[in-house]
Amino acid sequence: MEMVDREAEGSDSLEGFMLMHSIAGGTGSGFGSFMLERLNDKFPKKLIQTYSVFPNAQEGDVVVQPYNAMLTLKRLTNHADSVVVLDNGALARISADRLHVQTPTFDQTNQLVSTVMAASTQTLRYPGYMNNDLVGIIASLIPTPRCHFLMTSYTPFTSDQIDKAKPIRRTTVLDVMRRLLQPKNRMVSTVPSKTACYISILNIIQGDVDPTDVHQSLLRIRERQLANFIPWGPASIQVALTRKSPYVPTNHRVSGLMLANHTSIASLFKRMIDQFDRLKKRNAFMEQYKKEKMFENGLEEFDDARATAEELLKEYKACESPDYINYGSTDTEQAS
Repeated sequence: MEMVDREAEGSDSLEGFMLMHSIAGGTGSGFGSFMLERLNDKFPKKLIQTYSVFPNAQEGDVVVQPYNAMLTLKRLTNHADSVVVLDNGALARISADRLHVQTPTFDQTNQLVSTVMAASTQTLRYPGYMNNDLVGIIASLIPTPRCHFLMTSYTPFTSDQIDKAKPIRRTTVLDVMRRLLQPKNRMVSTVPSKTACYISILNIIQGDVDPTDVHQSLLRIRERQLANFIPWGPASIQVALTRKSPYVPTNHRVSGLMLANHTSIASLFKRMIDQFDRLKKRNAFMEQYKKEKMFENGLEEFDDARATAEELLKEYKACESPDYINYGSTDTEQAS
């Protein structure tokens, strides 16, 4: 924290923090949670955005990953302002599709993530009239404090960004915006239900773009009903235009990043809860946690973390209902 303090003191206008970590292993989940809590306590008025890599749905390298993931999810819910959700399964799928490699290297996976991170901060580094600070980006995507888990899509991945990327044909604004909405391009593995819908969408379009093309593309997307939105909010795709980096040559005219808040993220939380319950039911591997100071007086923290995940799941499902605005008011009235 001393290093963080020094950097914060040396900043002219500190707006927030970005944290990159995995939530499955011990270091990413444990140290990541510790940093989240300390940053939130030390800088309560600063924004905290995380890029959190969730475990693969099919297989795990760490036997206790359901415990680690559940404990970390509680901290992400309570202490982060925005969480960009990535998962290893989706990253592997995109690597197989775009790079033609069944077993991507860590370098290739990291290149996918770094490309998304660079694109998401493009409007901060090359500011325009809108979305030129973290507050502006987050405020447009997160209407309620707890529903701050975002998913991303990016297109196109090209050889100047990723090793062995497939060559692409000339990109247009409509091509890019249409591909961003395709589920196969999302960097998180979710199972959308028939009622799943978007809470908000922000497309960051990079390159030499005519605003008229953007307007026409949005009309085409609306005509084809390619995106379903919540019934209680604005049904519109927000677009931020930004120029490409003058320092990095690219092989395409237009590229795009989608940051979206989508209710299908609830299926990810449901999967995590199910994996946690299967392990907890057998009390498997609990002894090694009992050795830690945090759990020496009991394991109630596990139950509390699960309850937080369950409540988060319910709230995202409630977002699909027209009367979401009244969500929680019934419980409050009964309690009073």
